Amino acid sequence: MTNGRIPEEVIEAVRRKHDIVETVGKYVHLTKNGKYMKGLCPFHSEKTPSFTVTPELQIFHCYGCGKSGTVIRFIEEIEGFSFPEAVQFLAEEAGIPVTWADRDRDKPSEADMERGKMLEAHELAAKLYHYLLLNTTHGAEALQYLRNRGISDKLINQFSIGYAPPQWDTLARFLTARKFDPQLLERAGLLSAKNDGSGHVDRFRGRLMFPIWDRDGKVTAFAGRVIGEGQPKYLNSPETALFTKSRTLYNLHQAKASIRKSKQVVLFEGYMDIIKAWYAGVHNGVATMGTALTEEHCAVLKRSAEEIIVCYDGDDAGQAAALKSIAMLEKAGLKVMVSMLPKGKDPDEYIEEYGPEAFVREAIGQAVSATKFKLIYSRKNHILLTEEGRKNYLLEAVGIVAELDSSIEREVYLKELSREFEIDLHALKQDSFHKREELQKKRPSRDNNDNSWNNGRNEKRRASGAPVPLPAYANVERRLLHVMMNDREVAQLVHERLGESFNIEDHAALAAYLYAYYAQGFDPDAGRFIASLQDERLERAAASILLMDGDFPFNEQILDADIEDILKVPRFREIEQKKEEMVRAERAGENIVAAQIASEIITLERQLKGRPDERF
Repeated sequence: MTNGRIPEEVIEAVRRKHDIVETVGKYVHLTKNGKYMKGLCPFHSEKTPSFTVTPELQIFHCYGCGKSGTVIRFIEEIEGFSFPEAVQFLAEEAGIPVTWADRDRDKPSEADMERGKMLEAHELAAKLYHYLLLNTTHGAEALQYLRNRGISDKLINQFSIGYAPPQWDTLARFLTARKFDPQLLERAGLLSAKNDGSGHVDRFRGRLMFPIWDRDGKVTAFAGRVIGEGQPKYLNSPETALFTKSRTLYNLHQAKASIRKSKQVVLFEGYMDIIKAWYAGVHNGVATMGTALTEEHCAVLKRSAEEIIVCYDGDDAGQAAALKSIAMLEKAGLKVMVSMLPKGKDPDEYIEEYGPEAFVREAIGQAVSATKFKLIYSRKNHILLTEEGRKNYLLEAVGIVAELDSSIEREVYLKELSREFEIDLHALKQDSFHKREELQKKRPSRDNNDNSWNNGRNEKRRASGAPVPLPAYANVERRLLHVMMNDREVAQLVHERLGESFNIEDHAALAAYLYAYYAQGFDPDAGRFIASLQDERLERAAASILLMDGDFPFNEQILDADIEDILKVPRFREIEQKKEEMVRAERAGENIVAAQIASEIITLERQLKGRPDERF
């Protein structure tokens, strides 16, 4: 089987160099459970562990969301990589030379080549802007501005801050002299076409330049900030083949190691906040670059973190944005805390005024829970000096507390409200209970996956219908494939006598891949076989079959019976179809046609040597 430019032996070496328990254990807390390792699934929110790792097979499988596969698939899912990116990531980690991408026999596509040129252009642009800031009179004013803001040369270098001069074509001349096509540079978001169609000009002019990196540290876009007055204050690169704002988080490439280690991320609004926070020692910060938080952002954050501290500006707009972000972040499965900055202060200004130590100790270290923040935010909207204001606040506060799944947390907050406003605790608990009843009625039958019975945001398991049992022939096919994956000789016999005549599409595909796998001379190896599939649906199916409970006795008689059962299914289906046709003919008064169909049904049933097996 081919794997694009990656040789099969490299994939196998990568898989063998990385024990799945050790790799998964970097992201998930695993505990031993018989022959399995179990933990909470990192791909969906749950309370009871349904995520298993099988050391013997070197595969993972979640019985909650269904995700399965080898160590390569796990890294794909947890890091958001493509298959080649996951293999390269693991290869580099294991010290395996990454040389396969340079082989001439697999030439990159036109799109890959264009993407490569765009990345090269962005890298050169970042270097040019950085040089112009530090080494020319053009950048002197911008450099002084940064220093006045407390940005040292070390930080300027750390974040590759640059300067785009006010001239119309500085970057255009620089890159076209290096044989870059202006049309490509326009598609990359670096140049803009002139209105009269006579050529191109620089998109960014007279601005401080902040490179935006992807998670691998490649420059894919820029943000330009005006110095002094001017609109827009920030100008970002447009959406391109390299850059999608709704999925990109500023500084993730530098912060991901710290995030993964601490399982905590700090979310800021802007570039300067990130840079000053880095100076203060907060190295797990990312920013949404002035755009609204999206579900894609939350999904990216959830892959590496368990807790998030929202550190937005202390003004009304910043606090409103923080409030809006809470529900989205909690839906992604993150524990949310909120930093309480003084009104009107942003993180940059806070650090400048109170110092980096105070920022880490107070703004970050004393962040409040999402519920506490909601209560504080609600409090600001009511005049507590009036009876009506206090009543309305209490009603709103009880509603906020009622959203909590933990009865202990609800008790703590309700007691605080009871003491502060001298309201009977029992009355508050009654209101909270009624609010929770209303919320339960409004909740949909499931939250963020098809297995709401195990969802971490549901305090009680919801009653759900029993799973639909598989037809008997489906279980026969699964049992047969289970044995085939563990026994090469059985697979050969099935190939000769059944081929790909499985009745379920995924089973037929797995059988075909299995025949090809053994044809290459490989021995039974579940992990290697699953790694060769490179199809998420088939990987899930294979893992589920391999993890079937029970020890399946197997001999020639069982094999014969299984193959016979599988081959009978199309005949049973044909008989059922003809019975339906016969009924339709009888209802239409076409008695001769009905009699002919009845004769065909008798013939088919005789071919099956008796009446159809009721199991099917």
